[in-house]
Amino acid sequence: MAAVAILELLRKNPNFGGQAFNSRGLFSHKLVGAATASAASLAVSFPFAFGSLLGDGATQCAYCDAGGRDYTSNYQTISRNLYRKDALTYSYSTKRYYIQLKSIFSVFYWGNLALISLRSFLRFYLPLLKPRSLVKFFRPGNANESRVDLVVVPFKKSVEQIIYETTVVTTTRVLERIVVHYVSRRAAWKLLKDVPMSAIRKSRRRLPLSTYIFNVGKTTFRGHFLGVLASWIVNVGVDIYEFFTYVYKRRHRVGTAQQFRVLAKWVFGATIRCAASLVFASIGGGVGATIVNPAAGQFIGCIVGDFAGPVVVKFCFKKLRLNL
Repeated sequence: MAAVAILELLRKNPNFGGQAFNSRGLFSHKLVGAATASAASLAVSFPFAFGSLLGDGATQCAYCDAGGRDYTSNYQTISRNLYRKDALTYSYSTKRYYIQLKSIFSVFYWGNLALISLRSFLRFYLPLLKPRSLVKFFRPGNANESRVDLVVVPFKKSVEQIIYETTVVTTTRVLERIVVHYVSRRAAWKLLKDVPMSAIRKSRRRLPLSTYIFNVGKTTFRGHFLGVLASWIVNVGVDIYEFFTYVYKRRHRVGTAQQFRVLAKWVFGATIRCAASLVFASIGGGVGATIVNPAAGQFIGCIVGDFAGPVVVKFCFKKLRLNL
């Protein structure tokens, strides 16, 4: 349209091309008036370009239909997808691992200590109720000494068992703190989480039987690992103490190969017993969780497997005529 206006000006003023650019004829009143009128007519006829300059405040929009594609709907779809993605991203929070450590001297609470004491005394005094057990204490000619042995020996063993169990539990608490400080939080949570509650959560997932037993057994293995490791450390420590005490009392040299062979045998026996206890406790926990209530079954199965593991290994070594 601007080109049409210029051609009309050239038609009305034929001498426009021969004048200088800065001549007075170019800016004559006639030319200026014609240009102004032409520009005003163009502005009125095209409100989209000059509406805002002439006082028309309405906002105009122009759409370009290139290839028949609806880009506006595409932009809306992209925006909607991005919004959904952000909503999904921020709606899920990261998993938090809550670790609650028990007191390092929790074994000396009156409830725990009473339970350990009762179990230790029953372990060494109940076998004496059998008639066969009483015969070996009462020998002819040593009645007074036999009565003393009947009371003192089980009591001494019971006290040793109490000291042993309290040491194992305290060592477990120390290992828990080492794990929390030097292992990732997720790994520490797997080693320290409540295994019976984990069995309940797994039972709600409706897993296949074999998968459920395997998962509960794996969780029991992790949760029981620190306790078995503490037991192994205490057993090996006791074996080393007894070894050096034996060597010192007999005044033997410590460097002999035969003496260290005996110590290696003791350590190997403790390792086999602890490993069997861990494996059988895991199997018992997985199987027990399927027989009865998941929490109670896992707990009972773990205790039974922990007790049965060393017994089974000892029986197998005895059949193979090997000393453990």
